[in-house]
Amino acid sequence: MAALTLDALLRGLKKGAPDPVYLLHGDEDVLKDEAVRALLAAAVDPAARDFNLDSRFAADVDAEAFHALVNTPPMLAERRAVVLRGVDQLGKRKSKVRDELLRYLKSPNPTTVLILITAAGEDPDAELARQATSVALAALEPERVPRWVSHHASKLSLTLEPDAVELLIEAVGNDLSALARELEKLASLAGDRPATAADVTALVGVRRGETVHDLVEAALARNAARAAQLVEPVLEQAGMSGVKILMLLGTQLVGTALARAERDRGGSRVEDTVFRHLLAARPYGLRSYKDEAARWARWSALWTGAELSAALRAALAADRALKNTTVTDDRGIVMQLVLGFAATRREAA
Repeated sequence: MAALTLDALLRGLKKGAPDPVYLLHGDEDVLKDEAVRALLAAAVDPAARDFNLDSRFAADVDAEAFHALVNTPPMLAERRAVVLRGVDQLGKRKSKVRDELLRYLKSPNPTTVLILITAAGEDPDAELARQATSVALAALEPERVPRWVSHHASKLSLTLEPDAVELLIEAVGNDLSALARELEKLASLAGDRPATAADVTALVGVRRGETVHDLVEAALARNAARAAQLVEPVLEQAGMSGVKILMLLGTQLVGTALARAERDRGGSRVEDTVFRHLLAARPYGLRSYKDEAARWARWSALWTGAELSAALRAALAADRALKNTTVTDDRGIVMQLVLGFAATRREAA
């Protein structure tokens, strides 16, 4: 059976009792934590949770201890739960624990809900996935991040104005862990009132119109003067660096080059074609795929293929300079790069 999504898991838990064993895997640890909370809420009475919940790391458990964990009867409750993290480590070496786990999966204890968690960046154990209810928790698509922000904020009794959500994502990106931390701070800052874009600016030091995305958009639109003006305020933001700017800039250059290639092939619907490529690849770290496709199609009319190739080479050289220079001048390197984007500007065909 195909792996469940988080939405499918939550729908299933509303309809009936949890399954005996779940395998949570994927790169989004925040969503894994949400899945664990949902499973525990469905499996274990909160009043008896102190007696009926064990959470361990697989590397710290031997076969005998695992057997005891999953076969201990619940105390004053219908079920108990066991959370076992880092199960990916069991398949990397001969493991008696893994052997015991596989035996258990053939006939799991009906009064225990076992939650197995694979670390981010690790593939799920195929044999475990076949015998457990597999739940894939990959990074959210960009279009879903704003809804997740609003949902997570509601759990903190925090309401955000729409422009505050937009600015927060532009400032922090799609990293759910980072967004969750900033939302907790915003909840303390805003109190009972809705959080505004001004609150986001006060918290993360990013003003509307001065985000890294604004800088990159100015550069790809070949408005070099505006891009150069934004370099310093963007670099002053917490956690920002020349390398991070170059990472985003490089991604946008590649996307624009893809759109330019489609335009050069005579494609009549460049934006739609690029959007389909984005849906197929699902790259991480971008904003709405539909909006990105529209931007790339628009920018591609301002560049020739040769100019984009030259810009990509210049970006690569700038990235190497940022990483290899002992005393790095992030401001000077990034500013020189974006100013160079306008040096040979001419109308593209």
